[in-house]
Amino acid sequence: MKTTLDEMQAFLSVIDSGSISAAAEQLGQTPSGVSRALGRLEDKLGITLLTRTTRRLHLTAEGEAFLRHARAIIDAVESAEEQMAARRERPAGRLRVDAAMPFVLHVVAPLVAGYRARYPEVQLELNSSDRYIDLLERRTDLAIRIGPLADSTLHARLLGRCQLRLVASPDYLARHGEPASVAALGQHTLLSFNEPESLNRWPLPGESDGLLLVRPDIAVSSGETLRRLAVEGVGITCLSDFVTDRDRSAGTLVQVLAAQTLDVYQPIHAVYYRNTAVSSRISSFVDYLADAMAQSDYVR
Repeated sequence: MKTTLDEMQAFLSVIDSGSISAAAEQLGQTPSGVSRALGRLEDKLGITLLTRTTRRLHLTAEGEAFLRHARAIIDAVESAEEQMAARRERPAGRLRVDAAMPFVLHVVAPLVAGYRARYPEVQLELNSSDRYIDLLERRTDLAIRIGPLADSTLHARLLGRCQLRLVASPDYLARHGEPASVAALGQHTLLSFNEPESLNRWPLPGESDGLLLVRPDIAVSSGETLRRLAVEGVGITCLSDFVTDRDRSAGTLVQVLAAQTLDVYQPIHAVYYRNTAVSSRISSFVDYLADAMAQSDYVR
């Protein structure tokens, strides 16, 4: 074989990251080293894989065809390495995990050091998406999804359920007063999501489905932004317990309208495609995450 795996990996990293400099950082190499690897690959193949402009890289038709083969080869090598490692009962290889930013910050990040100590040969890649992604398109092994599942093409493992609560900072309530009823929320600054509308149904008596649909005074795209605004005393918001657990324990956020709050729980699932075998690295991560969540105060 003329081409090497390192050259193929450099090519794939450039495509996946979008630039030579980003690929170099990902691979722990210099941009010139990655550029030379691409040059060698094109010379060996006798074709142009990428056209370069000052702003971006574009795949040629030949590059798109080679990309499919290169992905298959690298995936096959990773699978072979993983199977050999599994024989030694040591999960190994790259594990790409996607979850909403609040889940990554408040649940996953505190567990990474312990997981890495137990499984040092697994190379974690954590990505944050506030919307559901296509796992195949984004080359993601595992995703954490919060809320009801709709995609029947996915394997899913329930990790737990977290309650939804209204919260605000003591400072905000000291300045504006604590609402004594659901109707009193109309006199307060409400913080919630800009989309989808389903995220703005709070666990209070209200609409035909039993939940209150709120029209936020400040709408954002991220649960972590809502948490930060609430901590800063901007208004009242509604978030899952895994986001606010530490703040409530520390007293920087307190529950609002506790007596009127309905018992609404969000399911949290680990998902992967049905046509993907459960590898040792996926199962090791899901097991570790499930065990840690089961011992937490925010999971029911």
